[in-house]
Amino acid sequence: MPDELTTSQREEIAAELRRARGELRALIADEAGLSGTVELDQARVGRVSRIDAMQHQQMAAATRRRAERRLEGVEAALERLAEDPEGFGWCPECGEPIGYRRLKVLPESVFCVACLNKR
Repeated sequence: MPDELTTSQREEIAAELRRARGELRALIADEAGLSGTVELDQARVGRVSRIDAMQHQQMAAATRRRAERRLEGVEAALERLAEDPEGFGWCPECGEPIGYRRLKVLPESVFCVACLNKR
């Protein structure tokens, strides 16, 4: 069973969450510009190039959606941390510590590994 978080570990996780929030916001802004309509201009862009552009557009939209979902989790974790610093890092399902190693890898984690596997 993992140990509860120390104050310095909590501060480290909070810094990682803030860093991730900034990176995700930047990624979402970048990808938003890439997901606009692909114009049909046969004089400039051939059919294959247009298909490539549309595929790139779809990949950018998927990347943006994943980043938006993760950003929601990161912001929720920052809220939990601000509202109840001592309660952060505890699994709401079983009441056990989530564990520093898990939070270091995925700081927005809500559940411990055991409870996540049960879901």
